[in-house]
Amino acid sequence: MNSTMLNVLKKITDKGFKAYLVGGYPRDLYMGKDSLDYDICTNATPKELKNIFGSLVLKAEQYGSVTLIYNNKRFEITTFRRDIKYLNNRKPIEIEYIESLEEDLKRRDFTMNTMCIDSTGNLIDLLNGKKDIDSRIIKTVGNADLKIYEDSLRILRAIRFATVLDFELDDDLKKAIVKHKGLLNNLSYFRKKEELDKIFSSPNRIKGINLIKELGLAENLELSNIEKLVPTTYLIGIWAQLDVLNIYTFNSAEKESIIKINELLNKDILDYNNLYNYGLYISTIVGEIKGIDKKIINERYNNLYIHNKTDIKVEAKEICEILNKKPGKFLKDIFNDLEYKLVNKILPNDKETLCKYILENN
Repeated sequence: MNSTMLNVLKKITDKGFKAYLVGGYPRDLYMGKDSLDYDICTNATPKELKNIFGSLVLKAEQYGSVTLIYNNKRFEITTFRRDIKYLNNRKPIEIEYIESLEEDLKRRDFTMNTMCIDSTGNLIDLLNGKKDIDSRIIKTVGNADLKIYEDSLRILRAIRFATVLDFELDDDLKKAIVKHKGLLNNLSYFRKKEELDKIFSSPNRIKGINLIKELGLAENLELSNIEKLVPTTYLIGIWAQLDVLNIYTFNSAEKESIIKINELLNKDILDYNNLYNYGLYISTIVGEIKGIDKKIINERYNNLYIHNKTDIKVEAKEICEILNKKPGKFLKDIFNDLEYKLVNKILPNDKETLCKYILENN
């Protein structure tokens, strides 16, 4: 276990407070996995934590949550609390500070995320997290129906954990998800996409996709094409098939890729012009969707005489010298002609041959 984490805990406990690493890190440590989740729960308030560490990001101080950057690691520190009231089935808007670790753990989502590590490195398991991890099952802490109703994001978190960890969902959890799936309609597209990205990019993505279908969540997530979806190793290849470009938010590069993938799906990807115009990345994604061997696409792409105009073995200056002309618009037409003939292997990419062709045809 990293000494930085223990040092942070010790700084808090040395001031007479309780403090524990909780959630993802203890879970992953128990499972023998690496983790970047550094969450701490403590009975120290944000004000008391600021007195201990000095510099803190008080992003949600009113809810007992602060961010600490310590030895280049980011810690999310939350005061022991009881969540009394939630807004829009998502965020607690009324809380009560408490002194009990066990009571704090009871407000959390799944039992596997309730294990803790104290400042001496001991693993603490008050709510049978180990048992459920050993059984490879995801259970809510307490009543599943209430937990999902309180926070609808837990629907997608449950599916994400089942996918990434290859765990099963508890029957009560499945029933609660189906009962409250309509709450996904009110969840922000940003949050939905954030979880779906993790599901779709997992090596075990097929399990997550099947859970979405099994639990009937596709309509609420507006994934209308999911029944026709061909899972790909490329995240953007999955999004491109789901027809959600005008629903979910994508950056300009993602949008461009999605548009190109859908264009190429209706074309012959082994055609030299298409390989050249769409490039190896897009062609490989479309090839995977169409079931075309990646080696075949790679070989055919690598067999192209050029992969962009800069590969043409004659320069503008040389063309001007050959034709005894000053630079002008005619150069664009010549390069477009050369590009077409090289891509279609009508001409070899040889300087002498290209110069001769230019002289004879201009």
